[in-house]
Amino acid sequence: VQLQASGGGLVQAGGSLRLSCAASLHTFSNYAMGWFRQAPGKEREFVAGISWGGGKTDYINSVKGRFTISRDNAKNTVYLQMNSLKPEDTAVYYCGARLLGGPTSDRALYDYWGQGTQVTVSS
Repeated sequence: VQLQASGGGLVQAGGSLRLSCAASLHTFSNYAMGWFRQAPGKEREFVAGISWGGGKTDYINSVKGRFTISRDNAKNTVYLQMNSLKPEDTAVYYCGARLLGGPTSDRALYDYWGQGTQVTVSS
C-alpha cells in the first residue's frame, strides 16, 4: 500500500497550489481520505477530509472557503485545491486513508499515510 503526495512548493501569499495524493489501494472507493499538515514544532493537524463517495467533506475553520478537497475514484487520487494561501499554511502536508469509515479529524483512525509534501507560503 502506498500513498504518494505531490504538488507542494513555494508560493507567495495569496497564491494557489493543488496537492494530489495517488493511492495504490485495493478498492480505493472503500476509503475515506484526509489531508493533514504539520508545521515545525507543532503536532500534525487535520485540514480536510472526504468520504468514500465524495458526498461528505469536512474542513478546519481556518481553511474553509479557501481549500477544497475532492477525489477521483477512477484515478485512485484525492486532491486538495488551496487558494488564497497564507504564511500560516506553511507545513508538510500528508494524506491519509481510512478504511470503511467516514472522514475524521482523529489521525489515529487513519490506516495508511503518504510521505508528505512541503508547502511554503512566503509573505
